[in-house]
Amino acid sequence: MRVDYPSLAKTIAALTEGETDVVALMATIACEVHHADARFDWTGFYRVTAPELLKIGPYQGGHGCLVIPFARGVCGAAARTGQVQLVRDVDAFPGHIACASSTRSELVLPVWDGAGRLLGVFDIDSDQPDAFRREDAEALESILRESFASVK
Repeated sequence: MRVDYPSLAKTIAALTEGETDVVALMATIACEVHHADARFDWTGFYRVTAPELLKIGPYQGGHGCLVIPFARGVCGAAARTGQVQLVRDVDAFPGHIACASSTRSELVLPVWDGAGRLLGVFDIDSDQPDAFRREDAEALESILRESFASVK
């Protein structure tokens, strides 16, 4: 099963219309994205809770890491740089944090509120190597931008 991004975007927009609570948005998005594609083994958010610090937020899948400093791992790199991290082989990523030994590839996107503040990162892990493409990142960036635009 491969994700149909236009349909997913419409579903998420309908489910979250008018919602401004960050946790409610994160929970709904994590659930919908996780179940949209067989490649997605772990899907969830890490929230900025202190300077240079991410903590686990709503997710689907097995246990995630509870705390991730901006200085470590793929999620930390996305938060630190504000740029999408598309990692085809996590074993080749310097400083990768192995929250789950099954993870082979990873896609992490920064999440911004409507005022341009970093809320956290959206992390998708796959148990398949080289599972993600630029098209995945672009479609998910658009969904995240639309979903969190009204959060101030």
